[in-house]
Amino acid sequence: MEEKKHYNVVAAVVVDDGKYLCMQRCRSKYDYISEHWEFPGGKVEEGESDHHTLLREIKEEMDWDIYVGRRLGSVIQEYPDFCITLTAYLCKGGDGEFKLLDHLDYKWLSREELEKLNWTEGDRKLLPYL
Repeated sequence: MEEKKHYNVVAAVVVDDGKYLCMQRCRSKYDYISEHWEFPGGKVEEGESDHHTLLREIKEEMDWDIYVGRRLGSVIQEYPDFCITLTAYLCKGGDGEFKLLDHLDYKWLSREELEKLNWTEGDRKLLPYL
């Protein structure tokens, strides 16, 4: 049996005025994450720190600068085609508005409202850390 590809992924849990920023993924070849909700972020490249990855990914996906704070926690999620270690960091948004360059939609939701979204399985596992 072939071993699944493993990725280290970081997520920015952006909080503003008690609301959390949730991003809806675009359609993808993997139906189990396609159009599901996630915290923004992405794959850590070789030799890159989590902190640098978050700054780069949010800039690429949203044309936005963020401030990266403390680590909230990590989860491991196995999907049918790959496996990830997902680490979340508490973040604060920078000045100005972000753009939807890589997502279908976004919502600012309270902690209670988060449970109602159709999350990717990995991101859903992060909710208890908030």
